[in-house]
Amino acid sequence: MILAITGGKGGVGKTTLAYNVAAALDAVVVDADLGMADLPKGRGPDLHDVLAGRAAVTETIRSGPVDVVPCGRTLAGARASELTRLDDALRALTRARGTVVVDCPAGRRADAGVPLAVADACLIVVSPRAFALADAIRTRELARELDAGLVGCAVNRVTEEPPVEAIADALGAPVEVVPADPRVGRSVEAERPVVRSAPESTAAAAVDRLTKRVPSVGSRDP
Repeated sequence: MILAITGGKGGVGKTTLAYNVAAALDAVVVDADLGMADLPKGRGPDLHDVLAGRAAVTETIRSGPVDVVPCGRTLAGARASELTRLDDALRALTRARGTVVVDCPAGRRADAGVPLAVADACLIVVSPRAFALADAIRTRELARELDAGLVGCAVNRVTEEPPVEAIADALGAPVEVVPADPRVGRSVEAERPVVRSAPESTAAAAVDRLTKRVPSVGSRDP
């Protein structure tokens, strides 16, 4: 099962949600943002090495509270990466580990489309600000073009109740509101997913509801 976490705009908390969703699903999370990686790196080979043909994806898994396939942070590494290898890498990781959550790049760049094309399902992360909805709609259209199986939308970092029904109508998907919570913002750096460190929190409950929308068995062959 490959679940893509995507969004039309950077800075909406996509990476933190991908990390916490992976924790809730007991999945491995892949940092597929080849040019602006955010997940913990550590030592050893990373996704840049996999896409350059220098390592197998199973060699790159960084064990932790949430297992991570990190991505390099160099321009040279990004340039040497062959996106055509990502499909095989994600499928190999799925065979080895079961559920894989992919933290996708923002927007409609080619490296955002490739994981969506491979994914069995996707979740869109959007800011509660009105101007961000247009970017999310464009991402939804890309997901539809690539048959990524949109299962829900997370309105993230919410401080005031957003127009949930209007957002759901615009995106054509059920919406979950994830409240602003500093523990979510710190969860990646601290490696403390909120679903484990604060399971009774409203934010953890929202993440759990999001994961319940994810099909347990993918519809595509690995």
